[in-house]
Amino acid sequence: MSEAQEMIQQLQALEQSMQSYTLQKQNVQAQILEAESALAELEKSDEAFRIVGNIMVKAKKDVLVKELQEKAESLRTRLSTIEKQEERLKKEVKQLQKELGDA
Repeated sequence: MSEAQEMIQQLQALEQSMQSYTLQKQNVQAQILEAESALAELEKSDEAFRIVGNIMVKAKKDVLVKELQEKAESLRTRLSTIEKQEERLKKEVKQLQKELGDA
């Protein structure tokens, strides 16, 4: 296999990885929005409930708020990691495209 063909295969693999990271990023962003929305609703309410299995049970509002804040922060950290990986892949893709263009 020629060097150009290997580079093309490598480029295709990187592009698939980019698509995977994009999907992960969208998923995490949706989870962050969900947590933030739940926090906003909790702020408006005097009572709080949690779904456990098939039932809804009353819960302490402050505990739920803390859990949701921690979840949102954890998700933001994950999002940041995904974005860094995505940037690294973009640079690799650009470099490969440049090398292919020069070949």
